[in-house]
Amino acid sequence: QVQLVESGGGLVQPGESLRLSCAASGFTFSSYAMSWYRQAPGKERELVATITSAGGNTNYADSVKGRFTISRDNAKNTVYLQMNSLKPEDTAVYYCKARSGWRQYWGQGTQVTVSS
Repeated sequence: QVQLVESGGGLVQPGESLRLSCAASGFTFSSYAMSWYRQAPGKERELVATITSAGGNTNYADSVKGRFTISRDNAKNTVYLQMNSLKPEDTAVYYCKARSGWRQYWGQGTQVTVSS
């Protein structure tokens, strides 16, 4: 059974940091590109960051470049999103996604709230 389980969300103040984790099981994690998406209330889900299967390449949305870092540990079947200098506009539910060709799997999401 395929599972993607996000964790690490929470309530933080502007300027603080969080690290999200997404633990994968039920598929060959090292063969899948991994991405983080987010969806704020009333807005469409947007791509935040992507990392290739071996971790050699990453891409980021302009809104998070220089603040967020995506990484993965294929030995632990886990992808991470380090989020620094958080802003109120980063408030959203964050989802991880695994993709290989036409196959894709989603996690259930974790809430991140940035507020003073």
